[in-house]
Amino acid sequence: MRHQCTCVGVAVLLLTAGSADVPAADLVVSDRMHHVRSQGHREWAEFPETAGARALVLPFEAKANESESTLRLRHRDLKQPWRVLLNGKEIARLPLDEADMITYWPVPPGTLRDGRNELRIDCTGSGSDDVAIGEVTLIDRSAEEVLTEATVDLSVTEEPGGRATPSRITVANESGTLVATGNVSGPEQAVRPGVVYSRTGAVRLTLAAGRYVIYAGRGFEYSVARTQVDLARGSRVARRLSIRREVDTAGWAAMDTHLHTGTFARHGDAGIGERVLTIAGEGVELPVSAEHNRLVDFDGEARHAGVREHFTPILGSEVTTPSLGHFNVFQIPVDHPAIDHRAPDWGRLGDAITRLTGAPIVVLNHGRDNHGGFRPLGPARHIGIAGEDLAGWSLPANAMEVVNSGAVMSDGLALPRDWMGMLNRGMTITAVGSSDSHDVARYIVGQGRTYVRCDDRDAGRIDLSHAMESVRRGRTMVSYGLLAELDVAGKGPGDSTTPKDALDIHIRVQGPGWTRAKRVALYVNGTMVREETINNGADAGVKWQGTWRLPKPRHDVHLVAIATGPGITAPYWRTAKPYQPTSIAFVPYVLGMSGAVFVDADGNGRFESAYEYARREVSAASDFRDLVTRLGRYDGAVAVQAASLLRLQAPAAFEEKVRSMLRVARPHVASGLTAYLNAWQESQRASRAAH
Repeated sequence: MRHQCTCVGVAVLLLTAGSADVPAADLVVSDRMHHVRSQGHREWAEFPETAGARALVLPFEAKANESESTLRLRHRDLKQPWRVLLNGKEIARLPLDEADMITYWPVPPGTLRDGRNELRIDCTGSGSDDVAIGEVTLIDRSAEEVLTEATVDLSVTEEPGGRATPSRITVANESGTLVATGNVSGPEQAVRPGVVYSRTGAVRLTLAAGRYVIYAGRGFEYSVARTQVDLARGSRVARRLSIRREVDTAGWAAMDTHLHTGTFARHGDAGIGERVLTIAGEGVELPVSAEHNRLVDFDGEARHAGVREHFTPILGSEVTTPSLGHFNVFQIPVDHPAIDHRAPDWGRLGDAITRLTGAPIVVLNHGRDNHGGFRPLGPARHIGIAGEDLAGWSLPANAMEVVNSGAVMSDGLALPRDWMGMLNRGMTITAVGSSDSHDVARYIVGQGRTYVRCDDRDAGRIDLSHAMESVRRGRTMVSYGLLAELDVAGKGPGDSTTPKDALDIHIRVQGPGWTRAKRVALYVNGTMVREETINNGADAGVKWQGTWRLPKPRHDVHLVAIATGPGITAPYWRTAKPYQPTSIAFVPYVLGMSGAVFVDADGNGRFESAYEYARREVSAASDFRDLVTRLGRYDGAVAVQAASLLRLQAPAAFEEKVRSMLRVARPHVASGLTAYLNAWQESQRASRAAH
């Protein structure tokens, strides 16, 4: 449902026309950017605390236009819908996109009048939106004339070999602002302002005269090539850009577990034909269709578009419940009906999924986001450090998103911590990354992705049974601009190892030359035990590798490697701001995370979780002093689980008992007990706030 924001009776920004060094036929309505806020509260710290207006109103003097004119304007950080009106007549709806971009809009004949005119840009949405809009120029020519003033014949090839390749082509000015082209979407290309996905890498760009920087790439694994062009009216130039693979992912297929189209999701802007071009252009080998409560197969459209050789599609569905969260389910047979999403609780939802699809992959999507008033992993109902669902529900999923690049978290490690807490709880759950893209260019396909251990030598013919089994077994890595690989005695993510002595932990951090790694860390049972600064994190390919020695654990543990770095601000792969921020301040980031390697330290042939150890010791202990002594043989993660069990046993006395234990506990036990106690108190505060 579309909600209208009321702009009557609020302050507006009134400016007179400016001047600039432009042709006489071009009228500069404003030569600067203006801050406008659609609602009362501040959205982002980068904007001023107060805004002068809820709408941008620019009066200017002009002559009536007997033929079509063109309005050129710049805008950024548009999260809500904004409309453009000239003399009260709507001429444009600006694209929902936070990117900094310049767009061109036709002004129909008769829209302008002799003398005073008024340009108004206002919000038609209901949420708060801090935006910057300005640098407005009226051009006395049609939009088609303006956007076909010059031509660039571009070809993108992959080296070595010079093969034509699907690619993402980005057009920006020298400041990095995306600039709209005259191209339109069709069988060979998917087009949005400043972005063209080409099926073959060959495209004829039509542009307004000016100076541009043109980039070409093919997603995370590839380099980005660039060229600069200075185009006069009537000019036509040719450029060839070569890209090459910079990240070695042999034996690992790139999967995006969460892909939509605007056509079927009814929000976003990607048609299904455009979607398959974006998948090929970002180098995603295992795309999972995830339309809301329906099945939409990419296979036929991919064959029709001529890109099926570049990927092996997987049929899935996002089970979108009214108040139980969202779950991606795949691989689903083509002839299955949609899964019933109206179950009253997780147990019956899980039954509905299993009954219809057998043994699918079921992913908990964006677990900390609020949908329908329900936040699956929010502190009011979930204690992340313990992997504890406070309602006692069993999660109907065997995987969870730890990165969703279309709905990033203000705290990028919040979901990875939740996942490691679930492993400590004894849950069998695989970490995945996705883009949740509904769009051609706003949220980039495969920006968040999952690497799955399988034979990927022929991207169009990947063995799906093998790939699905790898996902079930946790043989995955999550990438959001970086890749963190973990090897323990020849074992990788999803594997178990039984050490005889100290463990040699081999970690390798990879990424293309246009991302940067800053830190790498090792987590044992969810606790960071070692971290190192990466000094050459801008290198292409291997950015860091090393071996860390870990003493043989006294009990079974799981190991995870995480690499982090600054976010991408370049126009060709810009990382997004949070969808549901928890703070107005945000520091963009990239992240790579290995799956878990499980260490069978006691050599009994099976992995025991922190929860299993805690349950055994809590049951055996004669009193709290005995329990403290017993817990001293384990790490803090076991103490966390013990505190959780004590709360379940005796809720009223639990806090007092934990404080008694803290007085005699060893430091690592006290740390775990305190962490749980703090998390429980935070949960109580969140629960009271929710009610």
